Parts: sequence; structure tokens; C-alpha cells
Amino acid sequence: MCIRDSSVSVQTTAGDKSNFSDESYAASGAEIFENTTDIANADIVIKVNKPTNEEISSMKDGALFIGSLDPYNSNETISNLKEKGVTSFAMELMPRITRAQSMDILSSQSNLAGYKAVIDATHLFNKAMPMMMTAAGTIAPAKVMVFGAGVAGLQAIATAKRLGAIVSATDVRMAAKEQVESLGGKFVMVEDSESLDAETSGGYAKEMSDEFKAKQAQLISDTLATQDIAICTALIPGKKAPMLISEKQVRSMKSGSIIIDLAAESGGNCECSIAGEIKNIDGVPVSYTHLRAHETVLDLVCRLLLE
Repeated sequence: MCIRDSSVSVQTTAGDKSNFSDESYAASGAEIFENTTDIANADIVIKVNKPTNEEISSMKDGALFIGSLDPYNSNETISNLKEKGVTSFAMELMPRITRAQSMDILSSQSNLAGYKAVIDATHLFNKAMPMMMTAAGTIAPAKVMVFGAGVAGLQAIATAKRLGAIVSATDVRMAAKEQVESLGGKFVMVEDSESLDAETSGGYAKEMSDEFKAKQAQLISDTLATQDIAICTALIPGKKAPMLISEKQVRSMKSGSIIIDLAAESGGNCECSIAGEIKNIDGVPVSYTHLRAHETVLDLVCRLLLE
């Protein structure tokens, strides 16, 4: 979306996946454009994901860009924006304060991603999630393990529990134990002196020592081998996603088990993860799932600006 000469323009089909047609934007007073070069006269450019080099070259000097920039992994994009004289706002760096809660794209989208990860796993899983009692016998509930108990992880725990699964979760932050247990999950973690100081002042997980990682890996191996579904959500801001599930551990899982890796685009929590692909390792599908910021963000901004 771009804003120019006191008007709002929306790229064609931008709202299709959110069930907003070009006609609905036009009815709200927006103009519809097709080519990237049409943003050349825009004073403000708003986009869900970071701009391409072609889009940056089309922007005019002194323009304002608002969107998700993935700043820790986008040095070239940031440099190109700077050279073009574009003032940029990375929405994922919005401070987590009360006044900015309505603009916190990380929490809102992570919440949806955690939910979607469990739904995707349920679709791939060839058994029932809850315990089923019939005249023919009893089917045991699925066992789900969640890696990372942040916003996405906690939502995954809650969703899996609502579907009737037995849920366990792991996180390097001891503070997450109470949150996991409050949702009905079992907390799996090596508890030592290092685990007591595993959280930054901003509430994110710290990078742990090799010794701690080795202990945690053994504990995870023992637990993972008994699980039906693993949901990976662990991320460290500005760094490659921590490797939590090795290929050897994947091969130890039962055939038909499912791994959903939300961290695939940042390197993956599972060694076998490839962003955008589903791999099958000895009967265990390792699936990439990533929920992008919803296109209705564009509709909201469009309406606010037209008002």
C-alpha cells in the first residue's frame, strides 16, 4: 500500500487472502495500482514484509516505509533503504509497552502461528488427538511436545490441550514452568543454576552453555522418542534459531509422528527443517509452517488513513 498526494493506493489482490477484494478497497476510497513502479510518488509505503530491491529503487528519496523488515537478517535491505534516503520503521522492533500493544505484530502473529501449527499437525496426523473410548476399545490420546514457551508455544500448548492431547513443553527459562503448568502441560527441563538465569531483561531466552545444551539434549531425546507430535517455536532475537532436535532424534521418533517447525526461516529448531518444504525422515514428516502478518493489517491502516 502507498500514500501519495493525500490519497491511499492499494496494490491489486493485496487483500484476497483476507477476503477483501479490490472493489471493497475502492469503495472505501482507495485507488488500486498494479506495478511496483507506481509507488514512485508515494510519501508513505506500507507493506507486510520487507521491500524488494526493485521496490526500494522505485521509492522516492525521503519516503517513509513501515513494515516488517527482519532487521537482524537483512543488512542489504537496510543498507539500500539508507542509501535511498528512506526513513524506515521495523514493526517487529516496536517496544513492548502498554501504549504500543495494538501495534505489537510479534505477539499477535505468534499467537496465531502457535494455533495454526497445532491445526496443521492435526491435519497431518493420521490418528485422533483426544482419547477415544468405543465399544471396540480405547484409543490413547496423542502426545504433543512443544519447544519454546513464548507466545507461540503457549498458544500451541493451549490448543493441543483443547483438542484432548497430552502436552509437555520445554524452555530454557525457568519462569516458563509456571505458565506451561497453568495451561495443563508438563514442563520438561534440566533444572540447575544456569537455568535460573536464562532470560534477558526483555523477556527473551538467552543463549545457553554447551554443557547445559548437552544435558538438555539427553533429556529431550528420552522424552521425544515417546511423542506423536513436536511443535518447534524457539527463537533468539538477532541470532540463528537454536538447534533443539537433531536428525538422530527425529529418527528415534515413532513412524507417523509429526514435527512442525515455526523457526524454519531462521535456521530451524530441527536439523531436518527446510523452509517451505515438507521432508519425510523414516516416516516422520518434518513440516515448515510460517504464518505471515495477516493482510487485514493493510485494510485496517487503509481505513484509518481514509478517515
